[in-house]
Amino acid sequence: MKVVSSIKSAKKRHPACQVVRRKGKIYVINKVEPRYKARQG
Repeated sequence: MKVVSSIKSAKKRHPACQVVRRKGKIYVINKVEPRYKARQG
């Protein structure tokens, strides 16, 4: 999982990326390509 400062750029990497909020943190998850997972902060 990558830690990124910009979630917007991480979301555009793959069409199946989704932005999810969990426990106050913002995550990008992708069930098709798990290598595109990212977290903000």
